[in-house]
Amino acid sequence: MDRTLRAHRDLSREQRQALKEALFNVGLWRHRLAFLLGRDDAPPPFLLYALLHGLARVPASTAAAIAGVGEDSPLPLTSTPPPSLALRASLPDWLADHFSRELGPEAEDFCAHLNVPGPITLRANPLRTSREALAERLRSEGVSTRPGAWSPLALHIEGPRPNLYALASLREGLFEVQDEGSQLLGLVLDARPGETVVDLCAGAGGKTLLLGAQMRDSGRLLAHDPDAERLDRLLQRTARAGLTRIQVLRTAPAPGLGADRVLADVPCSELGTLRRGPDLRFRTSPEELARFPPIQRDILARAADLVRPGGRLVYATCTVNRAENEDVVSAFLASRPDYHLVRPGEGWLPDTCLRGDFLFVAPHRHGTDAFFAAVMERSAG
Repeated sequence: MDRTLRAHRDLSREQRQALKEALFNVGLWRHRLAFLLGRDDAPPPFLLYALLHGLARVPASTAAAIAGVGEDSPLPLTSTPPPSLALRASLPDWLADHFSRELGPEAEDFCAHLNVPGPITLRANPLRTSREALAERLRSEGVSTRPGAWSPLALHIEGPRPNLYALASLREGLFEVQDEGSQLLGLVLDARPGETVVDLCAGAGGKTLLLGAQMRDSGRLLAHDPDAERLDRLLQRTARAGLTRIQVLRTAPAPGLGADRVLADVPCSELGTLRRGPDLRFRTSPEELARFPPIQRDILARAADLVRPGGRLVYATCTVNRAENEDVVSAFLASRPDYHLVRPGEGWLPDTCLRGDFLFVAPHRHGTDAFFAAVMERSAG
């Protein structure tokens, strides 16, 4: 997309936006569009026509002219309502069946929300500002926001998508872009000033920066990830955020570290983030889901060995798959009687963000991507 736009600099802003929307939505709705056309091998102009006329209700002649399929003989589209969840939500059949098993009567609503773009959410950096002061600063920079409903640090952008990277407030480290559900994963660890805290799967560091702010840039904050490039990006972000105590670990920390708190936001099938890209749902498979639990069990076991007696461990994913969520935690607790579950966000997180003993948020319930977390503590004795 970037290469195409650079090669066609004569396009207006509206034309560039239309091109982006067409590509995104044809990619997203390809299963539904094939149903409308009655064929799985439809070429791109046919798919664009089906999107414009069949879903966006653009008149047939106009849609045909835009798509370049011939205005005189528009393509016939079926008028039959899509008979399955997979077709209604434009999901692979196996994935729609998976969500039906996982979510029961909520599956239809959940899948519908996977086709609605998620909000752009910011996390105020409490080392630099408050959420209220950040909202006022952004307003002065021409960006309208509203407070998040669940994280006390979240602001959702309202109106057209701004160029955040052009804002002085970002360069000054006043905020980071982070989904509200992702913010909750860091907040339920409840990191405190002066402690030793480990972010075991730090990635590019969104939650690491949140933990450092919780700790008021004191104590020891250790960040590890097997991807060196992502750790490099984390280092680039720490100075902007006003953090000086983050220590990047290129190799995994050794057992017996005695950390007060450990966050294990593990690699997963990422089914909770499908609304963030049009093709993610078509690039995964049942085999992809099956390969993660062994990896997750291993990481969780290693994370547990880093926690001191009386310390806290958070296991987290961004997926909707009990085999990667509750089942991994249950197997861990059965093997480690020195750990027990505690309520996530005691005293501040509403019950509506819980599913049983676990944090669980989802787009149809909370407006966030879907996230799961188990908060556990190690016995002091």
